Amino acid sequence: MTDVSIKSEILSKDKLFNIYLPPDYDSSQQVYPVLYLLHGSGTRPDLHHRLVDGGFQGKMDSLIATGKVNPMVVVIPDAEMTFYLNNINGEYQFEDYFIEELVPAVEKRFKCGGEKAIRGIAGESMGGFGALLYSLRHPELFNACAVLAAAIRTDEQIEEMPYEYFLKNYKSAFGEINRNTARINDFWNANSILYLISNLSIKRISQVKYYIDIGDDDHLYKGNSLFHIKLRDLEIAHEYRVRDGKHNGIYFRTALDDALIFISNNFNNPLTNTNKR
Repeated sequence: MTDVSIKSEILSKDKLFNIYLPPDYDSSQQVYPVLYLLHGSGTRPDLHHRLVDGGFQGKMDSLIATGKVNPMVVVIPDAEMTFYLNNINGEYQFEDYFIEELVPAVEKRFKCGGEKAIRGIAGESMGGFGALLYSLRHPELFNACAVLAAAIRTDEQIEEMPYEYFLKNYKSAFGEINRNTARINDFWNANSILYLISNLSIKRISQVKYYIDIGDDDHLYKGNSLFHIKLRDLEIAHEYRVRDGKHNGIYFRTALDDALIFISNNFNNPLTNTNKR
């Protein structure tokens, strides 16, 4: 796996993403499906390397070799601690960068994607939040979305979150807020997974195939459960899994295979013979 840098006009800086290319990439003229895999939160400066350091290359090679997953390109962007959100004051627009710059740049430079049918998105924790946000907001882009212990929080959980912990997670999006600033506002509602799933049309939501996975001892169980319940109430087909596990590396490593298999199985055209590149 390789770090690649692109210049972002929106963020006014060079941005990195890590990319996995399947074993036969160099010898093939085919256009591959592409998965955008979003990392979770943390304190290290290179959060997008955490999945790579956990042996992702070997995992993908093995899944492809055993036929469990079709060959695909996987892109892991460096989202820092933005929670994949645009800033409330327009100061650091990560979502705009991802949608308007990163996706087009990746799919122009590499033999992948180019259409919804072979483009997926997935994420862990904070990245699960981002994957759901982007798939709900941009269903025309993504065929399937798989999330592991997504950081879906209710309004009450946002309001009750200790101030320092709230800043750690959401300062990039909310900016310099004080302890008395209202957290539930139009900006939050526009980015709340539970608000969006309750206010978007069934037709829009059902454009993406969803897979939700959560550990039975995970502190984020409530938001994931409520998202699943809402999909059930709307009679939108999806996959929901509860497995033994907490919010830790053991859970994420064991759950990731099934998410990758789900994404692969839902690409309409695993490989497309074309010379459009």
